[in-house]
Amino acid sequence: MENVVIVAKIKIKEGQVSQVYKELSKLHKQTHDNDKGCLQYDLHKDFEDNNTYVFLETWACEKDLDDHMKKEHFLSFVNNTQDKIEKLEINKLEKLKI
Repeated sequence: MENVVIVAKIKIKEGQVSQVYKELSKLHKQTHDNDKGCLQYDLHKDFEDNNTYVFLETWACEKDLDDHMKKEHFLSFVNNTQDKIEKLEINKLEKLKI
């Protein structure tokens, strides 16, 4: 597998959006600044649900993604938001060459 594509959909609990958004913003910046193999790491807000955000990510390889999930900024995000997220859905995809 070459690049690894991640779609991470985050549904935030009511009343927690501003706090989690700050953490999402920090994670976004620190990932771009510090993670080798990060080709794309874009944050999106759902048009129909103000409590839902989606990261679209592209990683050069599986190892780079695994390394990202062990970094302090990622672990800090998980720790600081674990009781503020209603649902987290992660899809790992492989881009097809057609």
